[in-house]
Amino acid sequence: MQPSSGSRTGYILKIYPRFSETFIVTEILAREAAGDELEIFSLRPPIDPRFHPELARVQAPVTYVSKPAKLADGWAIMAAAGDVIPDFAERFARLLPQLAAMDPVEVHQGVELAMLLCQRGITHVHAHFGSIAARTAKVSAELTGIPFSFTAHAKDIFHEEVDPEVLRGLIGAAHHVVTVSDFNLNYLGGLFPEHLGRVHRIYNGLELERFPFASPTAPGPVLRVAAVGRLVEKKGFNQLIEAVAELVHRGVVLDVRIAGGGELHDQLSDQIASHGLEATVTLLGPRTQAEVIELLRWADVFAAPCLVGTDGNADGLPTVLLEAMAMGVPCIASDVTGIPEVISNGGSALDPGLPTGDGVQTGILIRSGVLGDLVDALQRAGSADFDRQAVALAARRVIDQFFDSHRQSVRLQELEAGLRPVHQIEEAVVYS
Repeated sequence: MQPSSGSRTGYILKIYPRFSETFIVTEILAREAAGDELEIFSLRPPIDPRFHPELARVQAPVTYVSKPAKLADGWAIMAAAGDVIPDFAERFARLLPQLAAMDPVEVHQGVELAMLLCQRGITHVHAHFGSIAARTAKVSAELTGIPFSFTAHAKDIFHEEVDPEVLRGLIGAAHHVVTVSDFNLNYLGGLFPEHLGRVHRIYNGLELERFPFASPTAPGPVLRVAAVGRLVEKKGFNQLIEAVAELVHRGVVLDVRIAGGGELHDQLSDQIASHGLEATVTLLGPRTQAEVIELLRWADVFAAPCLVGTDGNADGLPTVLLEAMAMGVPCIASDVTGIPEVISNGGSALDPGLPTGDGVQTGILIRSGVLGDLVDALQRAGSADFDRQAVALAARRVIDQFFDSHRQSVRLQELEAGLRPVHQIEEAVVYS
C-alpha cells in the first residue's frame, strides 16, 4: 500500500535520537522506504553523544520543540498560536479543564507543536510511548484537529507510576493505538475494555537484511554467552551472574559478556567481584548496533533472563532478542510479557495464532526469576545433545514471518488510512 497523495506523518518523540531506541529508527527507515513522507519532532535534545550509523540514512527532517524556560516564553507561544492555528482561542478554551491538570511545559510544547504541524502540512501525528510524547501529541491534535496515534511499549504501561486514567484518556482520544505484543494487547484490553477496538498489535520489525542467518556450530570448551541491555533491574543480569557462579562451581567454563550501561553497573560489578568472576564475566558498557551484531556472531548462546521489577516495570519484547534469533544464535529467555510469543520450548501450542503457534521449539523458555531454570538452560545450551541448528532455523522462520520491518510499515500505513492491518503470514524462507 502506498501512502495517499498529500499525506505527511509527524513522529513525536521525547528524545531523538536516543541510543537505546534503535527500533524507532528501524520503523522510520521502513516507512521512508515504503514512500511515506515523514517529519520528526523531538521534545528534548539528545543527551548521549553516541549515535548509530543507521541514523545517517534517515531522510526526515528533525525539529526540536522549544522548552519554555520561564512563564513569559510560554505566553509568547500562546500569542503566536492565535495567528497560525485556526480557531485557536476557542479550542484552547475548551481544553482548559484538562490542560490545567497537566505540566505547564507539556502544555506549552503541545501548543508550539500544534503550530509546527499546521505550518509543515502534517496530516497525522504518531508518538512513541504513552507518556510525555503521547500526551504532547494529544494536546497538539486537539488544538488542530489533526488525528494522532501512539505506540505503547512497556514502561509506559507497566510501571507503577503510570496513571491508568491518563492512559485511558490517551487511548480514548487517539485515532488508533499500536502495541508491540499480544500480551500488551490483552493487558490493555483488560484495563480498558471499552477501548479494545482502538488498540492493535504490530510487532516491532527488523531490517532482516542487516541480520543474516548463520547456522550455529557446536560450542567449544568455553561456552560463550552474550547478554545485551540497559543495566537495570528488569533485565535480570543479577540472576545471570548468580547462574554463572553456580555453573563455575560445577566446573563449567564460560566466557560471559554483557553489553549495556545503566544505573546498576557498580552493583553488578561488585557482584561479579564477590563471586570471583572477574575473568569470566565482563561488563562491556554500551555498544553500537554494529558492535552488538559482532557480539552476537561471537556468542554460542544469547541470554535474556528478564524480570518484572519491583516497580512493576518489565520488558515488552526486547529487540536484541529478535536480532539474536534472526542471526541464528540459540536463545534463552524468561516468560515475561511478550517473550513467550517468540521463544517456545516446543510441545503443544497454547495459541495457534501466535508466532510460536506451531509448537516448534525456537529457544529455551525459562520461568522468570527461577535461578535453577537459568542454570539448567545454560548448561543444556552448551551440551552436545541440544539441537542447536533445528532451534535456530525455527527461530529465524518466526522472525521472517512476523518481524519484517517492511510489513510493519504497511500495517502502520493501513491504520493511519483507517484500514485494519492485514495479519497475513507468508511462507517462511527456508535456510540450510
